[in-house]
Amino acid sequence: MKKLVESPRFKINALLVLMTLFCFSLSVFRYYISDTKVFLFLNWNLFLAWIPLLLSSLILVFKIKSKISLALIIVVWILFFPNSPYILTDLFHLKTRNAVPIWYDLIVILSYAWTGLLCGFISLNDIEKSLSGYGKRNMINGIIVIFLFISSFGVYLGRFLRWNSWDILNNPFGLFTDIVVRFIYPMEYTKTWGVTVLMGIMLNFMYFTFKWAEVSNNNILQKKKLNP
Repeated sequence: MKKLVESPRFKINALLVLMTLFCFSLSVFRYYISDTKVFLFLNWNLFLAWIPLLLSSLILVFKIKSKISLALIIVVWILFFPNSPYILTDLFHLKTRNAVPIWYDLIVILSYAWTGLLCGFISLNDIEKSLSGYGKRNMINGIIVIFLFISSFGVYLGRFLRWNSWDILNNPFGLFTDIVVRFIYPMEYTKTWGVTVLMGIMLNFMYFTFKWAEVSNNNILQKKKLNP
């Protein structure tokens, strides 16, 4: 129990839980003072953002080595991973409202977006670690870059076409049609590829900054231990 509490992962997860509770309290307080349900939907969005982290944690906790099992979990994971950066686009809902000052709503949305993004990046880092034994570092980095661009495409599908992760089961034909037509006629859907490419680049910068900052800090700590 002591090792569990002292592990860095426990601290991160505990912090994410506290951040989630903070987000929930912000939305509940907003509902209390305004008597409107404007931002209560963010709680569902954040729940969906937690799913990739729960899936990637299963891989680490149960030390899944089977290629088939790992591949199946990653397929399900990639279906839900876009929900993490998706909350960033909820900034579209920010506007002046009479009941609550706009600065409060800005803090509400940013709190949810940051928490969801952290859940996604930590889960992506888990997936990267689980794949590290199946290829060279450059190849794994390439896969991560592709995942982030796929995620950006998923964000576009969710924000502008209103598809969600469940529609792979509820309406696979409609979802498949919307995806394929954009690959067949890319020049007719410049908005699709503009959002996908630019957001993909942004997410890659954000993730690799997040990742390399962690690696840099770990290297500094190891040097201090070797040279006290």
